Amino acid sequence: MTQGWLTGFLDPTVFSISCGILGLLVGSFLNVVIHRLPKMMERDWHSQCAELRGEETPDSEPFSLAKPRSRCPECGHSITALENIPLISWLALRGKCSSCHTAISPRYPIVEALTGLLSALAATHFGFGGAAAGAIVLIWCLIALTFIDFDTQLLPDSITLPLLWLGLLFNLFGTFTDLPSAVIGAMGGYLALWSVYWGFKLVTGKEGMGYGDFKLLAALGAWLGWQILPLTILLSSLVGAVVGIALIVLTKRGRNIPIPFGPYLAAAGLLALFWGKDLTQSYLRLM
Repeated sequence: MTQGWLTGFLDPTVFSISCGILGLLVGSFLNVVIHRLPKMMERDWHSQCAELRGEETPDSEPFSLAKPRSRCPECGHSITALENIPLISWLALRGKCSSCHTAISPRYPIVEALTGLLSALAATHFGFGGAAAGAIVLIWCLIALTFIDFDTQLLPDSITLPLLWLGLLFNLFGTFTDLPSAVIGAMGGYLALWSVYWGFKLVTGKEGMGYGDFKLLAALGAWLGWQILPLTILLSSLVGAVVGIALIVLTKRGRNIPIPFGPYLAAAGLLALFWGKDLTQSYLRLM
C-alpha cells in the first residue's frame, strides 16, 4: 500500500498538483512574513537604540511570525481557521472582513496564487527530486523578498544570507551548477553590484541602491552559478528601466523617488532558474 501511494505521488501530474497545493499553504504564511518581518526588524532596531542610550526598553505585546494571531487591523477581529484558507476564504468573504466588512487587500490571494503556481511550475519543470525541492524553496524566498522590498525598500539579511548559504549547500551536490561556479557566482554577484554602487556614489555623491541588492544577487549566483550573472543583471536592468519609465510617464512619479531594485532581481532570477541556459545561449548567439 505504501509503495502504491509513493508510486502515485511520483506521477508527474500528482507531484505538480501536490506542490501547487503546498505552495498555496506556504503563500498564506508568506503573507505573514511579508507583513510582520519588517515590523519585527523595526522593533529590534528601536530596542537596540534604546539599549545604546542606556534606556530601558518598554514591555510590549510579544510580536513574532507566530504571535499574536492574525487579526483585522481595523476592528481587531481574530482570523479563524476557516477564514484563513488560501484563496477560498478571500473569495468566500468577497474580499472583506467578516466582522467589520473592511476591504481585505487582493494582494493576499495574489501572493498565495503566485506561490502555488510557481511551486507547481517548478515541480513540472524539474521533476521529483532535489532540484525541484531547491527551486521551490528559492521561489518562496524570492516572493517574500519581492513584496517586502516593494513595501519597505528593504531586503532582510534574515532571508538573503541564509538563502546564499542554502544555495551553496544544494550545489555541494551539483544540483543546479558545480560548487566552484556557485562560489564564484556568490562572490561575483556581490562584487558586481557593490562596484556599481560605489562607482555611482563617487560620481554623483548619492547612493543608487542598498546593500540588500548585493546580497540578493550573491544569493542568486550561489544558486545558479556565475554564468547566469550577466543575464540576470541585464534582465533586471531592462525590466527595472521599463517599469521605472512607465511609472514616471503614467503615474507622474517623481524621478527622485527611489524604486526598489530587488523585485527585478528576483524576477530575473526566476527566469534564469527556469530558462537560464536557453536565454544565455540565445543572448550569446545575438552577440
